[in-house]
Amino acid sequence: MNTPASPLRVQLASALLDLVVHVPESHEAERQDTALRAHAIARKAARQASMVAATLSLPPGWMGWLTVLPEMVSVWRIQAQMVADIAALHGQRSSLGQEQMLYCLFKHVSAQLFRDFAVRAGERVVVRSSGLKALETLALQISGKLLGSALKKGASRWIPLAGAVGVGAYAYYDTLQVAKNAQQLFATRPQ
Repeated sequence: MNTPASPLRVQLASALLDLVVHVPESHEAERQDTALRAHAIARKAARQASMVAATLSLPPGWMGWLTVLPEMVSVWRIQAQMVADIAALHGQRSSLGQEQMLYCLFKHVSAQLFRDFAVRAGERVVVRSSGLKALETLALQISGKLLGSALKKGASRWIPLAGAVGVGAYAYYDTLQVAKNAQQLFATRPQ
């Protein structure tokens, strides 16, 4: 028996789908020596995500709860641009679609959710194309996993300065995990 999704979970799923509907353009050029440049892109994005997350988590108490979703979406936008840049470095700009973006952004949250979308073929990971309904279902499942994170972030709003440091540190770490997912996906894909 399926229970209806909570309004916050549906809102998170909608934000995820809005984010991946338009894959960001990248101004990065394809390179042979991708590791060093990808590392620099990841560190820059991690710093930006950390600053945005920490800043948006500063409002105390109930006002802080209002910043949870905007903070998460802002960090995801920074991460999405980073994924697009890493794909471009590897000459994979044209193969970066909605499924690959969701995979890179959230595989580390729950690899189990991606078992139907991503398959390992030897050393490569192949993310299959899917329909809108499958993407909506995946986004709703991811949002369920992220809801716990959102509640923890909201709780940190009651301790503004310490909470901001913790949220910023987590955004930094999370962004580096997204970069790792992107590097693993695009470094092993055929041109």
